[in-house]
Amino acid sequence: PLPTQEDLAGLRCRLRRLKELAPLPPVPAGASIHLRNRLEQMQQLELRIREKKAGSRATPGAQPSRDTEAAAPAVETGQRAPAYQRFHTLAQDLPPGLTLPYKFKVLAEMFRSVDTVAGMLFNRAETVTFAKVKRGVQDMMRKQFEERHVGQIKTVYPASYRLRQEKNIPTFGSGVKKSDYQLTLEPVLGEEEKVNGRPHLSASRLLERRKEFNRNLVNIVKQHHEAFLASLSPPMVVPEEKLMRWHPRFKVDEVPDIRPAELPRPPQEDRLSTAQEVLSTARGMLTPKMEKALANLALRTAEPGAGEPVASKAPSPASTSSALKGVSQALLDRIRAKEVQKLQALMTRDPRQEERLAMLGRLPAMARILRNVFVAEKKQALTMEVASPGRWPLLLFTGEMEKHLRLFAELLPDWVGIHAIRTDTYLKLDKGKDLGLVTERLTKAAKEAEAL
Repeated sequence: PLPTQEDLAGLRCRLRRLKELAPLPPVPAGASIHLRNRLEQMQQLELRIREKKAGSRATPGAQPSRDTEAAAPAVETGQRAPAYQRFHTLAQDLPPGLTLPYKFKVLAEMFRSVDTVAGMLFNRAETVTFAKVKRGVQDMMRKQFEERHVGQIKTVYPASYRLRQEKNIPTFGSGVKKSDYQLTLEPVLGEEEKVNGRPHLSASRLLERRKEFNRNLVNIVKQHHEAFLASLSPPMVVPEEKLMRWHPRFKVDEVPDIRPAELPRPPQEDRLSTAQEVLSTARGMLTPKMEKALANLALRTAEPGAGEPVASKAPSPASTSSALKGVSQALLDRIRAKEVQKLQALMTRDPRQEERLAMLGRLPAMARILRNVFVAEKKQALTMEVASPGRWPLLLFTGEMEKHLRLFAELLPDWVGIHAIRTDTYLKLDKGKDLGLVTERLTKAAKEAEAL
């Protein structure tokens, strides 16, 4: 049976009641902090929805703005910036040709391990001490981790950690007195990176810090590479943003080690008292000469500038060779200028261009094989599947082979043509064209691309 007018009026009344939001109950006094925070957020969300409804009723013709629509999720996220702004650095990968020295790669792995251990302790609201981090890093990497590595991390990424000397930290039977000073590490986070009002080191932030550390390491190597280019004869200048690979004669593994930053130390009176305590304990058990050496060591430890690493002198640039005496200076200048131009093109070449150059270098040999395939098949057109990797002596996959065939059609459209008919793609080749001319044109195209 069809609904009557009374049934429709009742349904409208029920829908009207459902649309009206009932006020939330007050926060109970004995509720936990987490529950109270969630209820307060829900109350703020309800208030925003009511204000939005009141505004839409006041201006029925106005369209809601994007800010008003995003008001509800902004309550929980704390008015954070959009993800594409906060994590834009994650999409900026470094060029594959800018390799790092082995010791820099080890330091980058140490930073990743330190961040992992410190992040777990920090998110559990524990004090991150060097002793805890050292034990975790050595278990993860199976390598020795010392305070100088923390100093190197501070040098590479100064804004990564806030280092302090603190005491009265629970040690739980680790052999360290509670009254002793310990080196603590606190990750430096922004105000927006909070969960329930407390800073939180998230997985995305860990990845962003790791990328930043690697970029800083590459920048350090770039500084040494720039100094190396300036020491050449003639000097070379390559824009930093265009650098894709190091100079062929630049020895990456000979880059000097990173100088550790100075770590915070306990107050001078505590260091002096500790040294005096060791001296008094050992007195009577050592010879007079050893006691005197220990006393001098205690005084040097108390001095503010003790233990600082000494800067190593940079090696002087090598002098030019005199084996080319008698050769015209103008000829030498032209040769050196041409070599500099070639090296600059090599160092600033895009990886996609490098891949295209490699493909162009294979085309002259592939042209003869491709013509032989068409002659053996005795057909005017072949499908792409016929040109399978098994027919070619080159170690190429099917997808790579298709790229080369399409490059043939791009460079020599009068010799190779590609036609898509229904579901198949056919390759057509002019077998009457001179193969020598084809090879010559391919070689010329490769040389022109290499000169760019």
